[in-house]
Order: sequence, then C-alpha cells, then structure tokens
Amino acid sequence: MRQILLMIEDDARLAGMVVEYLARAGFDVAHAASAADGLAWLAAQRADLVILDLMLPDGNGLDLCRTIRAGSDLPVLMLTARGDPTDRIVGLELGADDYLPKPFEPRELLARIRAILRRQRGNAGERAGAVLRFGRMEIDLDARRVRIDGRTCDLTDHQFALVSAMAERAGRVLSREQLMDLVSGAPLDAFDRSIDVHIARIRAVIESDPKRPQRILTVRGAGYVFSRAQDA
Repeated sequence: MRQILLMIEDDARLAGMVVEYLARAGFDVAHAASAADGLAWLAAQRADLVILDLMLPDGNGLDLCRTIRAGSDLPVLMLTARGDPTDRIVGLELGADDYLPKPFEPRELLARIRAILRRQRGNAGERAGAVLRFGRMEIDLDARRVRIDGRTCDLTDHQFALVSAMAERAGRVLSREQLMDLVSGAPLDAFDRSIDVHIARIRAVIESDPKRPQRILTVRGAGYVFSRAQDA
C-alpha cells in the first residue's frame, strides 16, 4: 500500500515540485495551502506523515504542529526559510520529528521522510513488546523498570508512572494538568502540587546532566515533552 503524505505549504510552485517528485518516489501526496485547509484534510483523511511549513498565511507552523501533536503521533517534518536555530529547537520540542531548512534538495527531503517512516515502524514494533526504547534508555512497561545502558534507574512507582505516561506520548507536549490526569491512579498527595518537583527528581536520575536535559524537555508556558530523539 502506498503511503500518504500531506504537504502544508503556501508556496504553490514549491509544493507542485515536491508533490511531483515524491509521487515519482512512490508516495501519494496531497497538498494544502493553509493551516485551516491542512487541519480540515487531516480530519477527513488518513496520512502517514505531514510536511509542514513554518510560515503559513493563516497561522504559525509551530502552533499547527502543537495542534497535530495534541491529538495524534502523526510524524511531522517541518520546513522553514528562517535560519534561527531557536525555531528548530522549539519545533523539535513541540514534537516535530525532523526539520529541514529551505532551500533544500528534493533527494534530501525524500531521505529524511524515509528515515522518519522507518523509525516510526521500528517504534511500533518496540511498543508491541511492552518495551519502549529511546537511544540508550529502555522502559519496560511490564516490569515497571527504566534502564540506561542496562543499568536500572532508581525511580519510585509514582516517578515511573510519570515517565512511562510521557514516554508513551513521546514528542507530544503535555501540560501539567494533562500529566496530573495521566497519573491520577497514583495517590493524589504524591502529585498534589508540583509536577515540576517530580520532573526535577526524575531528571536527576535519568539525565546525564540534569541542568541540560536531553530526555525530558521543558516547553516554556506549555509543559513538558519526552524527546523522541535521544542519545544513540
């Protein structure tokens, strides 16, 4: 079955070139010229990956990425003509799987798309075995253990509940309220005030440098995201 891609891009000339190139590579490619059209298409159709421009006529690609990620784990590859590295960092923190600056070679775009889809298939296989793997870290959902390089991390049951809830939604920004809901099976006094305190304690155990976290990232004003791309 041919995989379906959606390109959300207001540059009609660029979109036409990309759609034609990716179609020759074996994909079915749809094009939406605005954020609203892209969301409407996704509400009605199935896609395997979204190619998302950062600057759209009716919105910001970062906001659209956040909206997509809030409802699904659909892979997102972001495009931008802006060179600010902050855009790239924020995009990845919001759940984008990769980031490609314009102008780009169609062959590089194709290679990145194929790499994302391969990782997606691999993640699905790993999840089926009740073990989530992120670089050197593995999360055994059945045994309720987190290991890094085979070494078991010393986490409480409450901390494991929080880590596993985030890891199962890797790449998705979760607010403090959403995290509270996800761990509501734990005693309320354990999470009554500050998710922040628990995140800090978890980082002290699972991060190489808790002051510069690579696994659990803070998205200012929004919450936290468990990074999909971690150390290999």
